[in-house]
Amino acid sequence: MSEESDVVRGERFSGGPARGFLSSMVADERIFRADLAVDRAHVVMLDEQGVVDEESAGSILDGLAAVEEAGYDQLSGEDVHAAIESAVIDCIGPDGGRMHTARSRNDEVATCIRYRFREDLLDTVDATLALRSALLESAREHTETLMPGYTHRQPAQPTTVGHLLASYEQAFARDTERLVAAYDRTNRSPLGAAAFAGTPFEVDRERTADLLGFDGLVENSMDAVSTRDFLVEGASALASLAVSLSGLATDLVEFASDGYLDVHDDYASTSSIMPQKKNPDSLELVRACAGDANAGLNGLLTTLKGLPRAYNRDLQTATPHAWDSVDAVVPATEVAAGAVATARWEREALADAASAGFSTATGVADLLAMAGLPFRTAHEILALAAEDIENGAAVEYETVATAAEAVLDDSLDTYVEREAVERALDPEASVASRDSFGGPAPASVEAALGRREAGVDEDEDALADRRAQLDGAAEALEREVARRG
Repeated sequence: MSEESDVVRGERFSGGPARGFLSSMVADERIFRADLAVDRAHVVMLDEQGVVDEESAGSILDGLAAVEEAGYDQLSGEDVHAAIESAVIDCIGPDGGRMHTARSRNDEVATCIRYRFREDLLDTVDATLALRSALLESAREHTETLMPGYTHRQPAQPTTVGHLLASYEQAFARDTERLVAAYDRTNRSPLGAAAFAGTPFEVDRERTADLLGFDGLVENSMDAVSTRDFLVEGASALASLAVSLSGLATDLVEFASDGYLDVHDDYASTSSIMPQKKNPDSLELVRACAGDANAGLNGLLTTLKGLPRAYNRDLQTATPHAWDSVDAVVPATEVAAGAVATARWEREALADAASAGFSTATGVADLLAMAGLPFRTAHEILALAAEDIENGAAVEYETVATAAEAVLDDSLDTYVEREAVERALDPEASVASRDSFGGPAPASVEAALGRREAGVDEDEDALADRRAQLDGAAEALEREVARRG
């Protein structure tokens, strides 16, 4: 079918230099299957409402089946919506034009975008669940694996690998929540709004929503075709996920550089000139996906800024920003999950580094505060002790005792026993003492992991429920189509 036979343009507006500029056919391949489903649901509803007779409806549905079998590459036109309709008319004759009764491309495209974007959001949720499971599995293996904890990328306090990985899982759990919320607001049908002012035909919007698996309607017909805030919300959730991924990737890259982590060969590469190199390249690209996702969100917001109601052609360029975000973030999430699951943590190197930079100083200060000293006084003692420690030197009791005597003009053992201070100076004992809710003590982390694993199970059930709803709707639509075939 030639572009000149586009059913919308006909002989008018069929040529000129702007025709290619107006076309969205390259981007529209993504919603080809969605458009066929929307067309079928709309035709079924028109038949049920008596707007289109059953014979015409059956012929249109046969034409849509022929278009699907021929494939997207056989279509041509200004956009997928007009191209499919034109192809159906070419296939069955003028009755094919009845498929567009009581609708506009405006509500049609809005419905197709939501239909496809909701699937992308669920795929992203699926990817985050796999990543969270990988993080929790590795965290459970390393609840007692000591490591240095950092602030400002300086050694701060000892912690465990399990505590670190569990912290990322919790961040990704919030990303999952945002994605599910975005899905739920995306999964509303605008179909039946027509151009923006509704239709005089006796359409049943709820019926098409049910056939397409939507949870409900975007009620106001002007809002239904105008709004793309669901894309903004989804792109925002994707950008947030990408930022979480970027942080995880940076930590893994840094730990690999420090010799604390060995990235599996499947997620690394070598240099083209330096054969000894093992580079965590895949994680660097995971980190970079935040740029793509944030660019998509910013592009979308900038395109939508200041648009008047109702439909404007600017919206055609808005949607690809959301697709680009999906295409950047989903594979990055999958790669991150694989890298986490296969990485090997270097326990001895991590344990040796856990006390670097007098990282147990806060624990000793806490001990003195528990003994009755004002925390600021304890802080002063440990700060003075830190000044007397040479780089890399182990912290001894005598160093703390000397500093305490200088500040207090009294002996340290007046306040705390030597054995207690020595335990507080030990990274393993220091971590074990931090057993507050959410803290790094192994018992605290193990309890948290049980709760986090239950959260993953709940989110997996929520994902399965939403997929089952969509599958059920697709099967119901298929039955209605077959009944008219």
